[in-house]
Amino acid sequence: MKYSWIALLIFFVYCSTVFAQTTLDPRLQWWKDARFGMFIHWGPVSQAGTEIGWSRGEQVPVDEYDQLYTTFNPEKFSAVEWVKIAKDAGMKYMVLTSKHHDGFCLWDTKTTDYNIMNTPFGRDVVKELAEECKKEGIVFCTYYSILDWYQPDYNIDSRGGPGYAFPEGEKPDMNRYIDYLNTHMKELIENYGPLGIMWFDGEWEEPWTHEMGINLYNYVRSLQENIIINNRVDKGRKGMEGVTLTDKNYAGDYDTPEQEVGKFQTERPWETNMTICKQWAWKPNDALKSFEECIRILVETVGGDGNLLLNVGPMPDGKIEPRQVERLNEIGQWLQQHGESIYGTKGGPFKPESWGATTSKGNKIYLHILNVKGKKIKLSPLEKSIVNCQLLHGEMIDYKQTKRGISINTSALNPDLVDNIVVLEMANEN
Repeated sequence: MKYSWIALLIFFVYCSTVFAQTTLDPRLQWWKDARFGMFIHWGPVSQAGTEIGWSRGEQVPVDEYDQLYTTFNPEKFSAVEWVKIAKDAGMKYMVLTSKHHDGFCLWDTKTTDYNIMNTPFGRDVVKELAEECKKEGIVFCTYYSILDWYQPDYNIDSRGGPGYAFPEGEKPDMNRYIDYLNTHMKELIENYGPLGIMWFDGEWEEPWTHEMGINLYNYVRSLQENIIINNRVDKGRKGMEGVTLTDKNYAGDYDTPEQEVGKFQTERPWETNMTICKQWAWKPNDALKSFEECIRILVETVGGDGNLLLNVGPMPDGKIEPRQVERLNEIGQWLQQHGESIYGTKGGPFKPESWGATTSKGNKIYLHILNVKGKKIKLSPLEKSIVNCQLLHGEMIDYKQTKRGISINTSALNPDLVDNIVVLEMANEN
């Protein structure tokens, strides 16, 4: 009898773990349904045309980088225009770099003079964007770098760029720095919230610990219970792949693959963050991704059950580069016609293959055929019966369903389209 109770306890713990991994936290439902958001990397560094944060001390001398804010005057910035661009692109949420690794704050913080109010521009960018997003139904979110190479209490040698040495007598203090960071969390959430996401970054350096990550996650949730927090709040992220390690109970609501489409994963939410060009911050004549490439990235991401956070880098004058806007408009026009196969869908049921990816919603499965090769596509068996097969907004497609699998005739597809979407309608069987 004793061993039966032990076995029952083990079974209960196992079931609880599986349930926790496969059941979506209700806080995340709006975000999962949204599927597509705008990332914005911007600050005084745009004047140099180099990468935000990372170019400090490498491409731009530290003293010069830290003074860029004194000439930062983006007079053409318009929150109305930025939000309209995101909305026209079909994006449902916006994530702004409130503070990157360089420590510059885009809001009216009371903690440091190194902020937007002390530039010639002198306007609270975070406030203007937060208000316009709320007005237009876009969920406003903030990026925040945990590391800070400017703030004197952040305790690491890389704070001042390569070869940096702490001034004699300087004693950085991580406890004071955490107080500084927590004050920023309180300011951002209470003055500009409610926020959709607190998008952390910069967790990988040595001063930040697992315990600090847990404490920060809990503190932010205490300020706004329903906020979503990514896995970069803690120490569990696995490199650019972005998945969360399982050796500890790491904080964070979702995974963050960077500059690559994440792998098919339905047991834990994830979001690919990727640039529309190559550099995160604005760079003159940076290589721009084609329309076809952007659609493929979006489809492959959602087909893997992830979100796409696509980054733009506004110019020094405050405008989003016209060619980037044009590309975003093209994506938005595509989503106006094909959005039902993206928004509110789940990835799968079939894993992505060389021909494309699938999404599903209700009793419909959307086959996103990105590569038309051969005359047929073969799919794994489905328990439910197919009652209809046709192009989205188009003609009927021949198919064959047996216990051994499904065959889709692709002879009617247009190989010149970036995405031929075939809709399988399933019977409402119990």
